Amino acid sequence: MTVVAELFPNGITELFQWKPVLFGGTPYALNKTGIMVLVSMVICLVIFVVGSRKRALVPHGLQNVAEAGYLAIEEQIAVEVMGAHEGKKWTPFLASLFFFIYFINVWSVFPGIQFPATARIALPGLLAIIVWITFIGAGFKTQGPLYIFKNITPPGVPKPLYVLVIPIEFISKYVVRPFSLAVRLFANMVAGHVLLTVFAVMCVELLKAESGAYQIAFIPLPFFGLLFMTAFEVLVALLQAYIFTILTAVYIGESVHPEH
Repeated sequence: MTVVAELFPNGITELFQWKPVLFGGTPYALNKTGIMVLVSMVICLVIFVVGSRKRALVPHGLQNVAEAGYLAIEEQIAVEVMGAHEGKKWTPFLASLFFFIYFINVWSVFPGIQFPATARIALPGLLAIIVWITFIGAGFKTQGPLYIFKNITPPGVPKPLYVLVIPIEFISKYVVRPFSLAVRLFANMVAGHVLLTVFAVMCVELLKAESGAYQIAFIPLPFFGLLFMTAFEVLVALLQAYIFTILTAVYIGESVHPEH
């Protein structure tokens, strides 16, 4: 029997648990992913609602975390990409998106859980659809009913070439964008989850009694690899939240700033 078969008798899909954990057999059943999403949402609410309830001149505690996080998103993403006027208006949405994605990503390093909710394609897909609806809605509000037509007919292109340009622009901006947002987040978090599992499996196998003294001597290698990958996964969780948020800002910025 292989190592994988021993550790995952029901198949490798056990890495992506979907079975109900709470309220099983009812319409309100919650699986592992659903619980992580709810907890992450509560954490975001606590940080920003409680942190902004009693504003002090010198911020401390949750207020300091909330203000520092919000200002970082405003200055480094919203204003940088969209300009001061539009950026500040969209900062609440972008900050909410960033911190929610970060918290659902970082579950991958929590002992006993070690599974990012974004390793289920449904969640990145839903987030991508929300972004897709948002930037299209912002475009219609800013540019009017001809928004999509204006956005897929770039100026300066010879008219005969529009036969090729229009479908390419439409597919790249309104089909590929949400798809790439979802797949990029999903694929990166799945890859990290699998790597952590591989190193953990190696440690477990080398610790088995039948491994022998020769193999046990090699335990530090996968163990330190596991520690390194765990620290790296925290960085990946942050980086993927940043990439998703900054691309969202770029797409919204293009929608509210028509090309000339």
